[in-house]
Amino acid sequence: MIELKYVDKRYPTSNALLYVQELKIGKGEVVGILGENGSGKTTLLKAIMGIGELQNGEITIEGQPVVRQYERMAFISEEGGFLPNKTPLEYADFLSAFFPRFDRPYFEQLLDRFELPTRRKARTFSKGQKMKLEMSAGLAKRPDYLLLDEPFVGKDVFSRRDSLKLMMSGLRGDETVLITTHLIDEIENVIDRAVVLNKGLIRADFRIDDLREEGRSLADAMEEVRQSSPYYRN
Repeated sequence: MIELKYVDKRYPTSNALLYVQELKIGKGEVVGILGENGSGKTTLLKAIMGIGELQNGEITIEGQPVVRQYERMAFISEEGGFLPNKTPLEYADFLSAFFPRFDRPYFEQLLDRFELPTRRKARTFSKGQKMKLEMSAGLAKRPDYLLLDEPFVGKDVFSRRDSLKLMMSGLRGDETVLITTHLIDEIENVIDRAVVLNKGLIRADFRIDDLREEGRSLADAMEEVRQSSPYYRN
């Protein structure tokens, strides 16, 4: 379980902020972290990964500090964590040395499925290729906790669907997955739960099965949250 209590995270050089009084994410849940640009989605994922200091509060994973769970976690973002002057195969050497769970055969299988060149330096890759490399590395770490920050940015609709299918097919089924995205329609059938942020605060938290029973779509629920926000302008 991921548990956040009274988490306060701010950046002194910008207006970005996050305040979460309490949030629990159960083991094996697939959760969409949704909201407009600047709502705090990326800040939330980085806080859970232990990137940067908190002004207040506590984040634990299975009751332990995040730093004790790093080898069980993977963070995939547009910024990328790859080594630009290494080829994917050289990157695999690095990952094998530092991540005990790293599955090199699976990593190379993903490189092939994504049609990535294995002997070119990563800095020569396109933006889309770099994200595919990051996704391959993240999945091959075989994490128990997978955090994805806008993993489908810049891809066309067909590439997004293929990447989403590949990502889900590569999971064992017991991983906890957090994914930030604007592609509400495409992830609705993948996530179990949606947490909606606005101005750094959680404005809604609902189960997708509950929405279906009520005859509502995720888009419907998101619009209701938007209109109920104190910042809403008609």
